[in-house]
Amino acid sequence: MYLETIKKPNDIKNISPDHYTELAAEIRQFLIENVSRTGGHLASNLGVVELTMALHLVLDFPEDKLIWDVGHQTYTHKILTGRADGFANLRQFGGMSGFSRRRESDCDAFDTGHSSTSLSVGLGYVYARELSGGSNNVISVIGDGALTGGLAYEALNNAARLKSNFIIVLNDNKMSISRNVGGISRMLNEVRTSGKYYDLKEKVQDRLERVDGGDELIQKLKKTKANIRSMVTPHTIFDGLGITYLGPINGHDVNEMTRVLRTAMRIDHAVVIHVVTKKGMGYPPAEKSPSRFHGVGPFDIATGNSLKESGPTYSSALSDAICDLAKEDDKIVAITAAMSGGVGLKRFSHAFPRRFFDVGIAEQHAVTFAGAMAVAGYKPVFAVYSSFLQRAYDEMLHDVCLQHAHVVFAIDHAGLVGSDGETHQGIYDISFLSSIPGMTIFAPKNAWELKEGLRFALEEFNGPIAIRYPKGEVKNIYMDSRQRIMAGKAEILEHGEDVAMLAVGDMVDEAGKAAEILKDYGIRATVVNVRFVRPFDRLLLRRLAATHKLLVPMEDNCRTGGFAEAVCAWAELEDLKCRILPVTLPDAYIEQGSIGQLRKLYGCDAAGVALRIRKELDAEEGRIEVV
Repeated sequence: MYLETIKKPNDIKNISPDHYTELAAEIRQFLIENVSRTGGHLASNLGVVELTMALHLVLDFPEDKLIWDVGHQTYTHKILTGRADGFANLRQFGGMSGFSRRRESDCDAFDTGHSSTSLSVGLGYVYARELSGGSNNVISVIGDGALTGGLAYEALNNAARLKSNFIIVLNDNKMSISRNVGGISRMLNEVRTSGKYYDLKEKVQDRLERVDGGDELIQKLKKTKANIRSMVTPHTIFDGLGITYLGPINGHDVNEMTRVLRTAMRIDHAVVIHVVTKKGMGYPPAEKSPSRFHGVGPFDIATGNSLKESGPTYSSALSDAICDLAKEDDKIVAITAAMSGGVGLKRFSHAFPRRFFDVGIAEQHAVTFAGAMAVAGYKPVFAVYSSFLQRAYDEMLHDVCLQHAHVVFAIDHAGLVGSDGETHQGIYDISFLSSIPGMTIFAPKNAWELKEGLRFALEEFNGPIAIRYPKGEVKNIYMDSRQRIMAGKAEILEHGEDVAMLAVGDMVDEAGKAAEILKDYGIRATVVNVRFVRPFDRLLLRRLAATHKLLVPMEDNCRTGGFAEAVCAWAELEDLKCRILPVTLPDAYIEQGSIGQLRKLYGCDAAGVALRIRKELDAEEGRIEVV
């Protein structure tokens, strides 16, 4: 009823404070119903409904700037800026993004997809405001989990020097994706649970208001409240930096939040408002299991159960493999950056708690930490999503590969990941890893090869090695082909004599299907499982180039710096007389959509690859058209 009245930015200001509770309930129901159909980030958005309402009540859009860390908590913000209709196609191909996107609305101040960025963005806007003589408000919302990222502290260090207003809302829900860890979490917990100062303040003010002259005493006390608070509550890092700290505040009380926000807007320097919220608020299944409802597919609202039966995933295959290997080798340790469940290390954390390390959202630290453990004689496995590992390029270059440290990078969500869109597609890792001297890259074709590849990396290999594998359920392809893994060697899965498809990892499935399609046109294809992207099997490729009309390197990576480009460069250097047809993703930021849709769009699915091969062979023989 009240939600229907919000058609454009700032419409929430027309709703009476008496109806805020009803509006919050309507928004939650709207989110639950829509995300249950499309999938998306649910628990985190349910937790910030009232906080977002309060921000929209005090800010004027699009003049004021609101920056959300990560960007997946913006669902209520999208609703309150008039984008409710877009939820019908949330995260779908051609539909509304699940993250803040400037191209969608001028109320989205910045495109955010990775954690710990919002404070740097906010500072950029503040200094731009100062240089241009503006007066707009700038507010950055950052989660307590994101405060483990080093970028946040670089920004805080600079924010401490500000002489104008900048509001940092610290959304404290005790969670990253997994539960928070470390000293920052402990500090916030101490502040959160210490009610002494706030209880004292309320009791004293209540008593003084009842006596003559009490108002004057209250004003005098306010001038010394910082000294009083320091005696009865924990000292925060923000106090030490000279940043005003307000809180903790109940993030589900709209009126209290708006009052504190308006107070903060009068402060002439940086101010932190510590807001306590509950992830999954208002939906019992999400409250009970916030990590499971962080990012979900379509589900049944009544039970919270997924509508799609899911089988074993590559993440669970890694889990099985590392646990089995760790039973026999006490030098194996596992590292995650706040994603133990997402990357398949939850079971390891329970089985080997002393050898499991969750460093929080701190990928750079994780890599250097792993490098030191390797130098000290251990065998660290850092399991991480492809799109998050790219944040630690310098550390891989200097702190692992330069020292030839035996670190295993288990790169989950490599290649296309689908509905999370541009910021999460893992299509650059082959390129940036290939640029690092000393890095070996292995891409398994199925779950067995992932497990065997991890065993090889830990038991037979010495040095930095990356094992990249896709998001989602394992593909039971070529299960009978279990040739022993040897460093730098590929395997032939099918023999032909016209074209050789050199497929990397998940693209082996597309190559096999393309080979079947080509049979109907009398084209006999060799299917090669590349396995080692770097260094690749030059002896095999030289032999295939001499016996086939066409080589087709296939990868789910961008063109520049990838496997196909390396093959082309090598073939030219070797002066090989062979035609090469690269099948790659473009040098672009790939939009959201299902993996199947995106592969078809860019001609990387089996049908598209087969058609391109037919066209290439027909052109060579003078037959330009393909019927």
